Amino acid sequence: MARIDFAFGAPDRLRMACDVVRKHHAAGRPLLVYSQNSGRLKQFDRLLWSFEPTAFIPHVAVDDELAPVTPVLLTSTLPTPQQHPRHAESPVWLLNLDDNAPETATQFQRILEIVDSKPAEVQNARQRWKAYKEAGHDLHAHDVSARA
Repeated sequence: MARIDFAFGAPDRLRMACDVVRKHHAAGRPLLVYSQNSGRLKQFDRLLWSFEPTAFIPHVAVDDELAPVTPVLLTSTLPTPQQHPRHAESPVWLLNLDDNAPETATQFQRILEIVDSKPAEVQNARQRWKAYKEAGHDLHAHDVSARA
């Protein structure tokens, strides 16, 4: 089962996701970022290029020709660690930006969830938490509201 960390109370979900990606990229960790919502994924892609003037986080879509040499990959298809070319070298962590828990969660060692305070997002997060719990995952909650 996966360890799943929920960061609750984020002032801005996608902005905090950029900070999380930056942190894990700096640690050399391969990441897969998932959302079925292609608009949200495109918005996140754009934000990764502009969220901080001096930050550079190499990222592309999983099917891009540069994916084999890129540490952060974006996907709108059901995620699996094998989508990341570095999966044989190091565990791939999943940053889930989707509204639902991915059916493939058991294939990951770690999953990161970021939740803002919008009522619809909180409700979606509660459903993801419930799905993960019923599947027997190791859940951890972190209040990040003070980071505003």
